[in-house]
Amino acid sequence: MKSNSAEKSEKPLKWWQLSLLGVACTIGTGFFLGSSIAIGMAGPAVLFSFALAALGTYFVYEALAKMTITDPQKGSFRTYAKKAFGRWAGFSSGWVYWISEMLIIGSQMTALSIFTKFWFPAIPLWIFASIYAILGLLVILAGPKGFDRIENLLAVLKIAAILMFIILAALALFGLFGKGTAQNELPRTYGEFLPNGITGFLPSLIYGFYGFAGIEIIGLLAMRLKNKKEAPKSGKVMLLILAILYITSIGLALIIVNWNNFSTDASPFVTALNNYKIRYVQDIFNGVFIIAGFSTMVASLFAVIRILVTLAEDRDAPTVFSKRVKKEIALPAMALTTGGIIVSIILSLVMPGRIYEYITTAAGLMLLYNWFFILGSYGRLHELTRMDHVKQFFGYILVLLAVIGTVFHHTSRPGFFVSLLFVVIIGLVTLIMRHFWKKNPKEDKPEPIGTLFTKLK
Repeated sequence: MKSNSAEKSEKPLKWWQLSLLGVACTIGTGFFLGSSIAIGMAGPAVLFSFALAALGTYFVYEALAKMTITDPQKGSFRTYAKKAFGRWAGFSSGWVYWISEMLIIGSQMTALSIFTKFWFPAIPLWIFASIYAILGLLVILAGPKGFDRIENLLAVLKIAAILMFIILAALALFGLFGKGTAQNELPRTYGEFLPNGITGFLPSLIYGFYGFAGIEIIGLLAMRLKNKKEAPKSGKVMLLILAILYITSIGLALIIVNWNNFSTDASPFVTALNNYKIRYVQDIFNGVFIIAGFSTMVASLFAVIRILVTLAEDRDAPTVFSKRVKKEIALPAMALTTGGIIVSIILSLVMPGRIYEYITTAAGLMLLYNWFFILGSYGRLHELTRMDHVKQFFGYILVLLAVIGTVFHHTSRPGFFVSLLFVVIIGLVTLIMRHFWKKNPKEDKPEPIGTLFTKLK
């Protein structure tokens, strides 16, 4: 599939610009709030959860980046899945991603509305959700330049917020703000470091991976690199920055406050700084949560629209969704996405909280299911070296552990089974569609093993 004039009109990116956009698309409320849940599950061992998640994410991203180098495709991971396994894989991968991201966007808007209601308690949630939806769509309508500027600005603000916490936490430990209300001792034994055992550690892995979720979006943006060969370097720098920021900030929070004193309803960073009665902490981080949530929401909007367009171009969605206005704006795809947002917002407001949590947890797991497609496509389309095989194997293992780990905790277990239900439904739709694809059997056949490697040679 050749790039059209819309993709050619997009401003080329340098490797460091892709890294910065990657940070913007990745740091979200999943880290700022989800890390509290992970701490409650794993205790101090949560640091290993984020370290292993960073490693697993890099193995998946590297596979995606190498496929981008040898065969740049604007459909990214779903196009490679189609080439590797056949049309059924491209169809199911694309729709699994679109549905999961739409559900996640709905939950992001609900979260943003709750954070904003902290300052304006009298205004209904649906009004804030509608405002954020409109603002997000306006950023997309501004085109690639507007998207880049907004995301780069928000990336700098999010990095600054985490660095601010690190500096304040370090100053607090040196006694600048006096003594905290709770005394904490560093873990010295296996039991103190892993207080809930392996069955507590495994469920926390999924929150580590949520902290790095967004590599699919970077894969889509990598098409714009001036030098496609720098895609792996962009990913290495991005993931290294994120891993250092995540592990350092969570580590400092655990030094300040004992792990079992964190609440799942509050960010660990707010809890840690509140220990020293630092003024305006809640307000500052409330603003940070809004910035983080809005940034990842806009990135998700970009991704679902791009994926829907490529699905339509491959006739895996109605072709009307591939139409563009002024070369850059896929108006029909945006219209469907807007409808999906409205449905998702309504579901988030009318469904019981627990049920909607299960659905959004399932949606997050469905993103990881696409990572299996990425690793599998890489193994089929490339001729792998021994080290590549090792990385692919451990990528599979780490992602699989994160998925299976959700079964070991009552808060994530229902989401795991709901995710399987979604996959079964999409699988059944795929089987039905294969009946129609038989009219053109060539489209449902995968390319020969090692295709991209052969093209490179």
